[in-house]
Amino acid sequence: MSVKNYTASTIVSSSWVNNIQHKSSKTGFSLPNFGAIDLLKPLRSLLNDMVVQDPTIAHRICAVIPTQCPFARDVKLFGRTILRIPPLCKLNPLYDELVGLRFRAICYLADECGEDVSSYC
Repeated sequence: MSVKNYTASTIVSSSWVNNIQHKSSKTGFSLPNFGAIDLLKPLRSLLNDMVVQDPTIAHRICAVIPTQCPFARDVKLFGRTILRIPPLCKLNPLYDELVGLRFRAICYLADECGEDVSSYC
């Protein structure tokens, strides 16, 4: 069993776990929970279903998607913080899917192509 098969299945299965709890009102009457509407679901499924089969595309994916979440920054004026920018991964709703795609690209390069991927880690 390769690292790619085990880790990719673990990441995908853990990201699909949803823990939705139904809460009842004070009267004891509870409405059925149909779940929230996820407008980004088609894009998420597209990214999760994407299969990397070309080394050129895998190299581009690894180069474009950063290794870590870009760090937070403080904008200062005359020694005082006037604006605090949070880490960008907290603002990106597709961050987990992009990191998964990058991981699949690195696994493809390492397992299938036999390339050294230490420059992307």
